[in-house]
Amino acid sequence: MLSDRALAAFRTALGVDRVLDDDATRALYASDETPRRIEPDAVLFPTSHDEVAALMRIAFEHRIALTPRGAGSGNVGGALPAPGSVVVSFECMRRVLEFDPANRIIVVEPGVVTEEIERIARSAGLFYPPDPGSNAYCRIGGNLAMNAAGPRAVKYGVTRDYVLGLRAVTGSGEEIRTGCRTTKGVTGYDLTRLLVGSEGTLALITEATLKLLPAPEAVATLRVCFADNHDALAAVSRVMRQSVVPCALEFMDQRAIDAIRPTGAADDLPPGTRALLMVEADGAAADLPRQIAALEQALAGSGLLEMKSGFDRAAIARLWAARKSLSHAVKRIAPLKINEDVVVPVSALADFVDFLDHTAEAQHLSIVSFGHAGNGNLHVNLMVHPDDDDEMARAHMALEAIMLRVLALGGTLSGEHGIGTEKRRFVPLEIDPPTLGLMQAIKRQFDPHGLLNPGKLFPD
Repeated sequence: MLSDRALAAFRTALGVDRVLDDDATRALYASDETPRRIEPDAVLFPTSHDEVAALMRIAFEHRIALTPRGAGSGNVGGALPAPGSVVVSFECMRRVLEFDPANRIIVVEPGVVTEEIERIARSAGLFYPPDPGSNAYCRIGGNLAMNAAGPRAVKYGVTRDYVLGLRAVTGSGEEIRTGCRTTKGVTGYDLTRLLVGSEGTLALITEATLKLLPAPEAVATLRVCFADNHDALAAVSRVMRQSVVPCALEFMDQRAIDAIRPTGAADDLPPGTRALLMVEADGAAADLPRQIAALEQALAGSGLLEMKSGFDRAAIARLWAARKSLSHAVKRIAPLKINEDVVVPVSALADFVDFLDHTAEAQHLSIVSFGHAGNGNLHVNLMVHPDDDDEMARAHMALEAIMLRVLALGGTLSGEHGIGTEKRRFVPLEIDPPTLGLMQAIKRQFDPHGLLNPGKLFPD
């Protein structure tokens, strides 16, 4: 329980109205998108770097664990409070500190909504490539913590690739600055890339200097229907071997297509469609027909049922309707979605999807798969009823088998959602003991008392 002395110190540093320990606030910040709930002892709302440094020094003095939080939109328990911890919500730190179109950079606080960064960049003919599915409400601090990505990652990379520098506060309350303001720089160790994806376990990020790119003139889309998964995923491999890199390459399996049928979003798919690819190209408007022709040539092959293209906004929206309706549609299958975002080599996708089908049948489960096929990054959704103990037991067995299969295929446990609380027991299966020991030593160097987001990322 938070001591009166510590609570008073936080209120002196932040103000009474930004240190809340009432029941309603504690309940509101007790979870993220995972079903588990742990109420924090209090919730802090800093508004500046100096306030973050002050609250960290108080936490260090009183040995208080802190759980950093953006929008709480993560689904691996990254923002789940540790027992006895205090949540640090960055939602009040939402200033754009600098926008420099000439040098294609923007400096933001961690509470800025990701979509806002994109909007500002577009106003000057630039764009911010990372596009997580929650970008309309997720915050850049959470994106930095989890190294978020999205469909455009197949061409443009992930959040880490657009972070030039950071300002942060370590677990002992020290300010650090990493990186630089230029796109080239090799002075010292690359602490910027270390912090991005560390899930708030090393430091509290208070400012990020982000790189922007010139916005493409135009976008064109292909919706490609196949008779089975193997043919669709063979086409993915062909696309990724030719010279035109798509800016999106998304996959939906049969169960995903079945999930959207009640919504009407699959009404215009040809009969027999059991797998769907969404392929997008961008760039100079005059070059798009050439790019689309090259992609069509690579996609053509066994099992192809239909290929439709769209070059204007309305046509593109119609083609994406099936994929865009999926997130809400799968929730009708069962009340709980266990969402894994594993990655396997592109050449192993067909093998992996076969394994998922076999596992679903063997365990009598509904497993819906879709995602960023161009990167080999699939969202594997186990749809379950949490009040059915037998089904939950089968789901946990399936989950362990899936993780082992991912690693056997040369893949990794997470592509963009992070590890959080939900996957940390699997981490020793991927990372060998000496490497894991070095990572834990780095954690102790940044956070000597283990106060930053405890219970995340690493096994106990």
